[in-house]
Amino acid sequence: MEYVYASLLLHSAGKKINAKNIDSILKSAGVDVDQAQVKSIVAALKNVDIEDAIKSTALPAAAPAVVTTTEQPKKEKKKEEREEKEEEEEIAGLGALFG
Repeated sequence: MEYVYASLLLHSAGKKINAKNIDSILKSAGVDVDQAQVKSIVAALKNVDIEDAIKSTALPAAAPAVVTTTEQPKKEKKKEEREEKEEEEEIAGLGALFG
């Protein structure tokens, strides 16, 4: 993944994505560089328009969030409230032991 990140960093900096630049970034980050992977990423990105790839895969910033709510029956709500109250009482009881 660090090879992809290095490529994106070079792209965002307006630098050429080549083996030397990727190697330099990875070494400066303390990564043991695998030259086969460097060559592979450079070859894979050779004919790719990175800006188009980013735009086509990015989620729209203003995408509306899908909110779904379900109404719980009153019995379930009361049961949950009782359980929460019991839990609070248990916690309060433990506090008395240590407090």
